[in-house]
Amino acid sequence: MRVVAVSLSKQKGEKKVNQEQALLKENWGMEGDVHADGTHRQLSLLALESINAMRKMGVDVNPGDFAENITTEGVSLHTLPVGTHFLIGDTIELELTQIGKECHSGCAIAKQVGSCVMPKQGIFCRILRGGIVKPGDSFRVLA
Repeated sequence: MRVVAVSLSKQKGEKKVNQEQALLKENWGMEGDVHADGTHRQLSLLALESINAMRKMGVDVNPGDFAENITTEGVSLHTLPVGTHFLIGDTIELELTQIGKECHSGCAIAKQVGSCVMPKQGIFCRILRGGIVKPGDSFRVLA
């Protein structure tokens, strides 16, 4: 299991841009990301497997296109219970706080194919211990 992409955006309503690395700030969010605000939705994650499901429907999508901060590979994130903890690398610890979200009207992907994975398969986490995250980092489910 690993981190595939790290993405952020400076304004709401934009696709997130992939980064070489980013700083996750404890109890806040990803530094420089518009959604960093210290709420229970400090960080959004989506599995590459969910993105690939949309690709099979003929949609040209990539990590960050669903406004997720971190794209993972190797674990079905949305099947884990709220309260699950994750470890990125050796130090960053996250806690799953929400599964899915209400899709805002006007989502280009939902308009194009009639559905979108983020409302049901995206997850949100609180950052318990921060640090630098980058593509290729290990991603583990703790409990």
